[in-house]
Amino acid sequence: MELNNSLPPEERENNIVQQLVAKYLTYWPLFIVLLIVSLFGAFIYLRYATPIYEATATLIIKDESRGGNDDAQLNQLLNLVSSKKNIENEIEVLKSRGLMEKVVKELHLYAPVSLAGKVKASDGYKVSPVIVEVQDFDSLIEHDKVNFSYDISRNVVILEGEYQYPLNKPVNTPFGTLIFKPNKYYFPSSKNAVRPLYFSLVDPESMAIKYIKSLEVLPNKQSAMVDIGIKDPVPQRAVDIINQLITTYNLVSISEKNTTARNSLEFVNQQLSQISHELDSIESKVQVYKSGRGAVDIGGQGTRYLANVSDNDQRLADINLQLSIISEVEKFVINNQRGDLLAPSTLGLKDESLALLLKQLQNTEIDHAKLNKTVGGNNPNLLAMGEQIKKLRAAILENIQSQKQSLAVSRQSISSTNSGYNTMLSTVPLKERQLLEISREQLTKNSQYQFLLQKKQEAEMSLASVVSNSRVVDRALVGKDPVSPKRMKIYLMAVVAALGMGIGLITARDLLTTKIKYRTDIEKMVSIPIIGEVAYTKSDTALVIEKGTRSFVAEEFRKLRISLPFLGINSHNRKLLVTSSISGEGKSFIASNLAVTMSLIGKKVVLVDMDLNKPTLSDILDVHYEFGVSEFLRDEKQPEEIINKLEHLDNMYFISAGHLPDNPTEILASGKIKSLIDYLDSQFDLVVIDTSPALLVTDAYIISGMCDATLYVIRHDYSPKLMVKRMDETFQVNPLNNPAIIFNGVKSRGVMKNTYGYGYHYVYDKKYGTQKKSNKSKKNKRTSL
Repeated sequence: MELNNSLPPEERENNIVQQLVAKYLTYWPLFIVLLIVSLFGAFIYLRYATPIYEATATLIIKDESRGGNDDAQLNQLLNLVSSKKNIENEIEVLKSRGLMEKVVKELHLYAPVSLAGKVKASDGYKVSPVIVEVQDFDSLIEHDKVNFSYDISRNVVILEGEYQYPLNKPVNTPFGTLIFKPNKYYFPSSKNAVRPLYFSLVDPESMAIKYIKSLEVLPNKQSAMVDIGIKDPVPQRAVDIINQLITTYNLVSISEKNTTARNSLEFVNQQLSQISHELDSIESKVQVYKSGRGAVDIGGQGTRYLANVSDNDQRLADINLQLSIISEVEKFVINNQRGDLLAPSTLGLKDESLALLLKQLQNTEIDHAKLNKTVGGNNPNLLAMGEQIKKLRAAILENIQSQKQSLAVSRQSISSTNSGYNTMLSTVPLKERQLLEISREQLTKNSQYQFLLQKKQEAEMSLASVVSNSRVVDRALVGKDPVSPKRMKIYLMAVVAALGMGIGLITARDLLTTKIKYRTDIEKMVSIPIIGEVAYTKSDTALVIEKGTRSFVAEEFRKLRISLPFLGINSHNRKLLVTSSISGEGKSFIASNLAVTMSLIGKKVVLVDMDLNKPTLSDILDVHYEFGVSEFLRDEKQPEEIINKLEHLDNMYFISAGHLPDNPTEILASGKIKSLIDYLDSQFDLVVIDTSPALLVTDAYIISGMCDATLYVIRHDYSPKLMVKRMDETFQVNPLNNPAIIFNGVKSRGVMKNTYGYGYHYVYDKKYGTQKKSNKSKKNKRTSL
């Protein structure tokens, strides 16, 4: 028989919800107190918590792979330094410690000013009259708190109440060389005039790391846009940091480009200086030769020679220049193994592959240097980039050797052709021949000079036209409302915390108790069905039910009466045993009131007190009979002599325990008790037997086999969980016949009245069709047994 699971699943789920609600709702004052405390705590937190604001800006990086370099064609026409950028690398640069450290120094964030308060200090970024600038960071002495004040009438800063320093001048202080400057955001206010001021001196690198943690740089997957955001307690400072970060990033980018352009221009100037010096020397040589030898003009044969040889000389000079440039490049590549970003110029080389390889090497080394500032040495991307640099160096050296060989072959061919011309020159008179050789050298150097002048102009144009690789789409803007703390979120968390603490406290209290608190405790520990619950009550008599009684407890016994047929108690099976685990669980209270309940419907009921160790039914019924069960078992009386009619109760009979024997268990085990039970079964409509606790003595196991059903009483907040856990194990060895549990003395919880059983009585209301009554007896009441 499974009464507990006889309801449909839908109703069982509803009952579980009702049970949970009833379990915790009865403690609503606790939840109200916790809610008030939690909301007050949230209010205090919001009152003194520092609000955090977020400033955001949008930047576009000219990444050709994402369509962000619209001026690429113009740059190519002007022969500018390449502006190709990788947006992922640029994001790492924007988040780099070195860049943020420049921002910290520019905005003087290494010397934050604060206003002292009663509870906590407030930030003085906008309200401080002065800002503190460190003149020499090498001599910076870090300090947590330097008190100061500002005399607005004299424009003097007073440190620690004794050192006075003017504004806008480097001064030597105990904390290093500082400059005190007016704060552009300061506006005199009486509110802040009386509040003490102090500033701290922090290493710029540490402050940079602090602000990097609150910095977010996120790319747009579909475009070259980059969203930059930072959170800070001071909205204006958040805006200033982002704007300064973008400005510093652009300056660094332009500086890198200018450095590359200057490197190319420097190489061209060096070559021009050398060619110019050689050209001056040749011109002086021609002048001296003509004046000293009287050679003013050359002959027609020399003229033809010059016409034929000048082109070869120019080509030979060009080859020599290219070989010189290639040698410089080779020397740079071989000697530069530490990532020098300033590569030599390749102006004048006709093979563009070397220039492309050099530019690729330079860009890779720049990206490698930037990435090395933000990641560790074992980063896979960094290692892969290092391998790429090695491969590029090898490819450049191979290209150089190839070009050297090709130029050497070309130079050899031109030299062979010139040898033929030299043979022809031997027929020219000596003076004219010498003059032709000098003129030939002069023309060659002059063509080189003109070529280098052209390249110099191109390099200067590239230097002048270098612009940033990024463009600001939206300047930094901060929202009016703080991003944290969110007031509604904090209050919601406070409500949830109050509910969680309340549930946790109640649950912990229930888990730590060693007594049975809930019906579910019983259901989890034993497989015996629970046939009914009886609420805790107070009464001046242990008999809480009588004719016409409509109390809540009386209704519980009426429901129990209806439940007996499900135990098999009927006109053929009339013997019912009542026991418990230990004394005090109310088995006698249950037995007596159940017997009275049955007698009220016209049943002839006999109540037998077979607890020969500690009988209490006589006190409950307020009757005292001299002879009882003990006298029958000792053959001193017959059954009809010990049966007593209760005058104040209709259809109700009682057999007392009699005089207690010395050995009650042995007397019960003699077998004679069966004859008494059989006799009572033949004479009455219902036999209710109250016996000793089953886990203390064996009387119940002896009698149970002679009865048709056994009611096992467990008392709320009284019966030990350990005893209940042992019931199944004990009943496997000494089974009770057809057992069912009565959950007795169920108390109301919290301040909610009449919530007996935490909603379980609703199950029985629906099951058996009874109607719960909530009105209580107005009599004085006494605690039930």
